[in-house]
Amino acid sequence: MDATTRTELEAAAFRRLIEHLRNRTDVQNIDLMNLAGFCRNCLSNWLKDAADAKGAAMTKDESREAVYGMPYDEWKVKYQREASAEQLETMKKVHPGH
Repeated sequence: MDATTRTELEAAAFRRLIEHLRNRTDVQNIDLMNLAGFCRNCLSNWLKDAADAKGAAMTKDESREAVYGMPYDEWKVKYQREASAEQLETMKKVHPGH
């Protein structure tokens, strides 16, 4: 497989993951962190890191909007729930220091 095709396939898989996460607003970021070790914010940070490495202009807000499909503050108001005591305890165990 040539590098261009590989990049196109990886980009398509990333776009599909983003779309999937946009549709699964019931899945909270803390759930993703506790189970998979990453969340939507991580993806947006990785996107910004990639932009920075390429010298492409992208703000943190722009990278979050690219992942969430809307401004982050709007997503939080619409979909983010308060973390339960159990979720927070799991976070402490799985990710000490977060």
